[in-house]
Amino acid sequence: MTLLALGINHKTAPVSLRERVTFSPETLEQALNSLLQQPLVQGGVVLSTCNRTELYLSVEQRGNIHDQLVTWLCDYHHLSPEEVSKSIYWHHDNEAVSHLMRVASGLDSLVLGEPQILGQVKKAFAESQRGRSLDGELERLFQKSFSVAKRVRTETDIGASAVSVAFAACTLARQIFESLSELNVMLVGAGETIELVARHLREHQVRHMIIANRTRERAQVLADEVGAEVITLPEIDERLADADIIISSTASPLPIIGKGMVERALKTRRNQPMLLIDIAVPRDIEPEVGKLSNAYLYSVDDLHSIIQKNLAQRKAAAVQAESIVVQESTNFMAWLRSQGAVETIRDYRSQADAIRAEMEAEAIAAIQQGADVETVIHKLAHKLTNRLIHAPTKSLQQAASDGDVQRLQILRDSLGLDQH
Repeated sequence: MTLLALGINHKTAPVSLRERVTFSPETLEQALNSLLQQPLVQGGVVLSTCNRTELYLSVEQRGNIHDQLVTWLCDYHHLSPEEVSKSIYWHHDNEAVSHLMRVASGLDSLVLGEPQILGQVKKAFAESQRGRSLDGELERLFQKSFSVAKRVRTETDIGASAVSVAFAACTLARQIFESLSELNVMLVGAGETIELVARHLREHQVRHMIIANRTRERAQVLADEVGAEVITLPEIDERLADADIIISSTASPLPIIGKGMVERALKTRRNQPMLLIDIAVPRDIEPEVGKLSNAYLYSVDDLHSIIQKNLAQRKAAAVQAESIVVQESTNFMAWLRSQGAVETIRDYRSQADAIRAEMEAEAIAAIQQGADVETVIHKLAHKLTNRLIHAPTKSLQQAASDGDVQRLQILRDSLGLDQH
């Protein structure tokens, strides 16, 4: 049995190809069933995200398994092998184990150390469990990878620092305010970055969120998800004073929040401080706002400096994380190899028990027929010894005849001949 990982990701393929080999949640069960029907495939997990599509398999390693799996992947997605062959990577056994552990720990992600991938790996594993698509070794590998990812998070700082604009904005807010649970936040825009910010803020249980957007419809979808209030851009002026934190990211060519607007809000707030984070390019907030007392304005450049510093910290933590993966993958492979001996040991014990039972039955029959007990015992011991040492003796003779000193020493060690 061989563990195998193959796939494409953001490092090997452009999005135009990655989007054509994804497996949607609706088709995943069908894909797993189809995959398990392939010759030599004993178990499988399909991991499909925006940045990667990967197959983790336990297979019988014989025949041209690579070509067979590429053909299956291409046929399933109606692609030609030429379109994907240059983008596919392969990992076997120890490399496959290390790869999955690195993926689950965020070491192979576009954003180093990002935590979302672990949830995606767990979801893919659960789908295979539900469809009974796992064998013992593959299931053990995934469970081990989850514990490795947890160990990496616990023992290193790989996920401690913000390395995305959205996460950096939320981190900055949490650094300035002791707690977000008593604060009101206004989000300006409803694009992808604001979506991420809103989800981060919800996790930190902000008291209230207001989403201001050009169209209510777009903002309402996000607001329903995070429990926010929706207003339009023209309403910002009258509601700005309600916000302790303003985070803005729109595609507007001109500033949306001006110095005068913030001055009026501060007056209404009786100069309670406001944090304004402008993620937009071009800027949504006039730079002059930063000159106002009690208005603390940060631009996207300020966030990028935080991100670069934190990314350097993550890279340092990644070195420690990689050493954990090496250690854990080595331990897992040692366990996996030991499983190969279990069946051999079981067969050897079964054979010895069969010989013992046969000799014992002969001895009991002889005694019942009146044979001398002492003679029967001597004969039993002699025949039993000869039967048990027959195969090892032949192997020792063959190794000596072949001049295979290494095999001869292994046999001596196995038989305990050099133990004192």
